[in-house]
Amino acid sequence: MELDIVALSRLQFAMTALYHFLFVPLTLGLSVLLAIMETTYVMTGRQIWRQMTKFWGVLFGINFVMGVATGIVMEFQFGMNWSYYSYYVGDIFGAPLAIEGLMAFFLEATFVGLFFFGWDKLSKVGHLAATWAVALGSNFSALWILIANGWMQNPVGSALNTQTMRMEVTSFYDVIFNPVAQAKFVHTVSAGYVCASIFVLGVSAWYILKGRHVELAKRSMTVAASFGLAAALSVVVLGDESGYLSTEQQKMKLASLEAMWETEPAPASFTLIGFPDLQARETHYAIRVPWVMGLIGTRSLTTEIPGINNLEERAKTRIRDGIKAYDALMKIRAAPTPNDVAQEVRSSFEDLGHALGYGLLLKRYVDDPRQATEAQIDLAARDTIPNVPVLFWSFRIMVGLGMFFILLTAIFFWLSARRQLDRYRPLLKIALFSIPLPWIAIEFGWVVAEYGRQPWTIEGVLPTAVAVSNHGAATVLLTIVGFAAIYSVLIVIEMILMLKAIVKGPEPDDEPEAELISKTIVPAAE
Repeated sequence: MELDIVALSRLQFAMTALYHFLFVPLTLGLSVLLAIMETTYVMTGRQIWRQMTKFWGVLFGINFVMGVATGIVMEFQFGMNWSYYSYYVGDIFGAPLAIEGLMAFFLEATFVGLFFFGWDKLSKVGHLAATWAVALGSNFSALWILIANGWMQNPVGSALNTQTMRMEVTSFYDVIFNPVAQAKFVHTVSAGYVCASIFVLGVSAWYILKGRHVELAKRSMTVAASFGLAAALSVVVLGDESGYLSTEQQKMKLASLEAMWETEPAPASFTLIGFPDLQARETHYAIRVPWVMGLIGTRSLTTEIPGINNLEERAKTRIRDGIKAYDALMKIRAAPTPNDVAQEVRSSFEDLGHALGYGLLLKRYVDDPRQATEAQIDLAARDTIPNVPVLFWSFRIMVGLGMFFILLTAIFFWLSARRQLDRYRPLLKIALFSIPLPWIAIEFGWVVAEYGRQPWTIEGVLPTAVAVSNHGAATVLLTIVGFAAIYSVLIVIEMILMLKAIVKGPEPDDEPEAELISKTIVPAAE
């Protein structure tokens, strides 16, 4: 079988992104939890909160280093595997990434050193400021990356320069305050907070089950349950906002998430469960909840959500408009000077230039889209439909786990309020075995966001098949194998280091004798 360079390049980027995203959520969440714990230490002066901050800080540090190591590779992939993408949109996409490196990552990396080595060299308030700087740096880093990613989902504030064939910024304000980017940022960051909270809950539950560091574990669980419950609830609210924005910007993704093949009368129902059939274009054994999807997707009772088949027909119309836009673009570029371009050609491109990306979908089947046949137009339109079963189930697994996290954190929040965290061992075991679940939910969320955008690297602007570099398939395959091996080793190292740190527990020297004595008389949560 001939190896597909586009599929291999997508696989390589997906693999490295999924590996990298194993580390990012925990870094985001733990950085804020550390700041909360140290703030409590500074306000109360109780040494156990300092001990907690230092202990969880060790786990944060291990994860932070691994996240940096795996993230660097992704920066280089844009130039290596996606060279035309980098050329076409680099002026826009590169700006937030550069700001992230200069402003956010350096802030985070600089103060990480002060966090670990400044305990005895800085005042309490000074060290607390460094810890908050680490948390802010982590979140600012995510902000600028998601601004770049959000622009890929909704390319606002930009226009194509027909002379250079590069996208250029027309409004940096629109790029920064892109509603899709802002919604993705708060949703992703909140998911990271949930991830860290469940991690702290699970590890603390293990300590209580083993009868070790019980007071530290109880306080950690109290913070994690409170913070995690708020974060889990916000993930649901912010996910609803993302669904609403998808109705505006990514209609095909929304229809695919619901396996909605035909346009339903408003308000559309929500498919609770079913078995989408991509070949037959129907969903078998579907259980639907009336009105729910219409309310989520449109926030009204009268607005329709178009179905997949209807959107495919719209895509054919846009592809035909894209052919006309491509023809006008070629005439503009063929003119000796801009002044030689006929007015009707300019007007044609101004009217239809928004559909140029759809015309470029034909590049997969024909070198010159103007020579495309109706059969090729049909194939290009069919390409706009992502893998519906994958998206359908990925979304439901993500949402189902999100509901579980709300329930779990709410239970432990209630137990912490009643000071009964150590009373129900089965619940502690559930918390322990729930540690991997946030990562599963987050990875499926990534699949929904990124896989659901196919066949586009830039929604409606640049198809994935056009953006890829012209490497040999064997070269890309070799790098996939290499990256998989290296990243697997890194994950094994991460798990060994984390497990060793958890088994070892907090440093006993950090807990004065007076604190040990007070454990017998001080309530579990303060």
